[in-house]
Amino acid sequence: MLSSTSFLALALALPAIIRAAEYGLVKEYAGKNFFDEWDFYGHYDNLTNGAANFLTASDASKQQLAFVNAAGNAIMKVDNKTDNLQFNQARNSVRIATKDYFTVGSVWIADMLHVPYGCSVWPAFWSQGPGWPNGGEIDTFEAVNLVANSQVAAHTQPGCTVVNATQTSTLVNTTDCSYQVNSNSGCSTGVPDPRSFGAAFAAAGGGVFVTEFATTGISVWFFSRSDVPSSLQNNSSSIDTAAFGVPVVNIPSTGCEIERFFQAQNLIFDITLCGDFAGNPTTFYQTCSGFCVNDYVLGPPSTYDNAYFEVQSVRVFGTSAAVDIQAPFSGASHSRGSTVVLSLAGLTAILVLFIAL
Repeated sequence: MLSSTSFLALALALPAIIRAAEYGLVKEYAGKNFFDEWDFYGHYDNLTNGAANFLTASDASKQQLAFVNAAGNAIMKVDNKTDNLQFNQARNSVRIATKDYFTVGSVWIADMLHVPYGCSVWPAFWSQGPGWPNGGEIDTFEAVNLVANSQVAAHTQPGCTVVNATQTSTLVNTTDCSYQVNSNSGCSTGVPDPRSFGAAFAAAGGGVFVTEFATTGISVWFFSRSDVPSSLQNNSSSIDTAAFGVPVVNIPSTGCEIERFFQAQNLIFDITLCGDFAGNPTTFYQTCSGFCVNDYVLGPPSTYDNAYFEVQSVRVFGTSAAVDIQAPFSGASHSRGSTVVLSLAGLTAILVLFIAL
């Protein structure tokens, strides 16, 4: 048993230990068990007004809209078999969210071979905190229809803006992250590399999206397959984001206090159809013709032959500054509002209690 002196030494050493820590692997979603720790939405899209019906885990598996293929990769797709949908029907699709939440001091890395695309298709890999918009939202990968590039965005309560970003992209759409302005477009920036979305993404062998969720800011990198750094190719148990160079998109803390506007995040994949973004006429007619729902959602199912994710892995890394996996309280149903956070201050308080005893 440690003495009070030992506990005190450990408590005093904690800040130095944490400053020296790398991002270490805390969670991996991959292989045959990929879907085990995700919740399926199991409801129509009542969030973004999409013409999609998000299936339960059981129904998605039965209909082969969510499964692990022979190569060991996770497939999530839109129904491309059902014909003759009626006017008031939605097309079946998938939305999944991790059971765990990840705090500031986390990095999540999505390695994908294929992303959904096509007229009416609105795919995203993103995250959100409890009680949207209070917990904030980070859109690592998002695109619609047949646009040439993906985009990165964030949505928050009023007061978070992008100021003095250090990034390579110049495709800045908006810098105010408030959900109350610009029709909730958030602060969004395009990823210049055309291989970040659509047929070009697939033809290049896919790629890797990296999101760093840190007190100093939120940063996103995109690496097309031929550009993926060696440190992301060898299933390393630790990473150093400094080795990735300047991020393609950055939301620094200079204009947005990260821990004020963002809480622990759970990760989400979804594919909706039309809705507030892809179905918006201004956006839709940039790359597609006809009518989003009538001609596509209710049209030939082959429209959705390319509307699928193929994901090799999602790996989450974290510092030692906080417990990175945030699970519900024991015995409670999973809720975005019930997370257990153990900060440095909390850990130190526990050590002080031991000393007092």
